[in-house]
Amino acid sequence: MSVFIIAEAGVNHNGNIELAKKLVDMAKDCGANAIKFQTFKAEESTGTHAEKAQYQKENDKAQETQLEMIKKLELPFDDFKRIQSYCQEQDIMFVSTPDGTESLNYLVSLDVPFIKVGSTEVTNIDFLVEIGKTERPIILSTGMSTLGEIEKALEVIFSTGNENVKLMHCTTDYPTQIEEVNLKAMITMKEAFKIPVGLSDHTLGFEAAIAATALGAEFIEKHITLDRNMKGPDHKASMPPQEFKQYVQLIRNTERLLGNGIKKPTENERIIMNQARRSILAARDLKKGTILEKNMLVYKRPGYGIKPEFAHILIGRELKRDLSKDEVIQWGDV
Repeated sequence: MSVFIIAEAGVNHNGNIELAKKLVDMAKDCGANAIKFQTFKAEESTGTHAEKAQYQKENDKAQETQLEMIKKLELPFDDFKRIQSYCQEQDIMFVSTPDGTESLNYLVSLDVPFIKVGSTEVTNIDFLVEIGKTERPIILSTGMSTLGEIEKALEVIFSTGNENVKLMHCTTDYPTQIEEVNLKAMITMKEAFKIPVGLSDHTLGFEAAIAATALGAEFIEKHITLDRNMKGPDHKASMPPQEFKQYVQLIRNTERLLGNGIKKPTENERIIMNQARRSILAARDLKKGTILEKNMLVYKRPGYGIKPEFAHILIGRELKRDLSKDEVIQWGDV
């Protein structure tokens, strides 16, 4: 099964629907399976006195509250319907993360294929109940969470009768340092909860995606941007077009490297066997009528003759023709 790649546009449209459409074009051109946005009303999720997160302060130097920052990044709900229609035209899946009840209900009205739940909601019990009751498939991000918090969140969702949940490992830091990725935690969650897992990758490089694919991630999410130098809190930790195209290709190459797990020779190996493996050859010149003995046989290349493992069957048999030294012995020769 191929890794499902989600291009996380997030708020990197900077509140502009035309930039949002360009991000859709980018995601499609780079080979992503889906593009994800964040659907919200700023006042529904953020209080007046909330400060910007540390990474937001570092990535966007504007002196403002978190609410003021988010307000500038807000798109009207109707714009998401237009973005969804544009995604359908471009043949790429549209998904979005709701930030509250209004945005959740709106996304359900758009018939999104699944609900992506942000890491900030793992302990938001009432909201998890609402999400579960939509009966939509759910991908739950787990940044900032302990295993116990994730277990409780799953219990809450399952209590609604909705057990179609997948977990996304991530580290809520933008960008995430290599030492803090902790990909083995993805395996811990998979083994603990027996449900599919993936990675929301906030690193700047390619290694995390390659390793996650090798470890069995079923889906990988990566922030994208048209330009890292644009103003906004997430651009600096996002991938521009050329890097993201390479990112997708490396995931696909890793899948090809992993193969199907069946241990057998490839078609090219079958051809190479004739030159690389050993056969049973005549150790010296042998006359017709000779009864073969072990010291008359050697094991050398090429490999298109009788395999060395069958030497015991040849020993004691009579040659039907003359053989010269190093000549390959065939079954028809005895």
